[in-house]
Amino acid sequence: MQAWRWDGFLDYLFNAYLLEGAAISVGLTVGSLLCGLAIGVGIAVLRLSGNRILAGLAAFYCWIFRGTPLLVQLLVIYTGLPLFGIRFSVWEAALIGLSLNEAAYLSEIVRAGILSVPGGQREAALALGLHRGQVFRLVTWPQALRVVIPPLGNSVNGLLKTTSVASVISVDELLRRTQILIQERFLVLELFAVAALYYLVLTTLWDLVQRRLEARFGRGHATEAADRR
Repeated sequence: MQAWRWDGFLDYLFNAYLLEGAAISVGLTVGSLLCGLAIGVGIAVLRLSGNRILAGLAAFYCWIFRGTPLLVQLLVIYTGLPLFGIRFSVWEAALIGLSLNEAAYLSEIVRAGILSVPGGQREAALALGLHRGQVFRLVTWPQALRVVIPPLGNSVNGLLKTTSVASVISVDELLRRTQILIQERFLVLELFAVAALYYLVLTTLWDLVQRRLEARFGRGHATEAADRR
C-alpha cells in the first residue's frame, strides 16, 4: 500500500470544494472577530467602569469563557440549549460560540490598551467639556489602538485556525470538507497536508496585513518618540 500519493495531493491542491471551504473559514473568522471585538470592548469598559457589580459580572464572563474549552461551549450552545427551547442552526451556533469565546480574550487585550493611556489625558479632556463617550472615542481609543493592534493580530491568526473546531458541530468549513473528502477518497495524509497548507497560506497573508496595520498605527507613536529625542 502506497503511503503517499503525489498525484492525490496535487489533484486537490487547487480543488474548488476545498477553496470554498477555506473561504467559509475566512468568513467565519471575520464574523466572529467583529462580533467578539464589539462584545470585548463592552466587557473591557464594564471592568473599568468602577461599578463593582458590573465589573464583577464582566470578570465572571471572562472567567467562564476563558476557563472552559471552546469545544464544550459550542456543544452546549448547539446541543444543550435546545433542551431549554433555544435552538440555533450550526452556523448560528458556531458564530455565537466563537464570538463569545473570542470576546473574553479580546476584552483583556482592549483593557490593557485602555489602561496604557495616562489617566491625566482623560481628565484633561473631561475638563475641556467632552463627555465620556467623546473622551473614549477621540482620546482614549486612538492611543489604546497602538497597544491593541499587535496582540489583536495574533488573536486573528489564532481564531482563523480555531474555526476548525466548528467542524465538530458539522459546520461546512475547510476542515469539515477535508474530512468528507477523506472519507470518499481515502487520501488521509494528502488531504490533511492540503488543508494544513491552506491554513498556512491564510495565516501568512494575515501576517502581512498585520505588519502593515502595525506600521500604520504605530507611525504616530514613532514620530512622537523621535521628537522627544
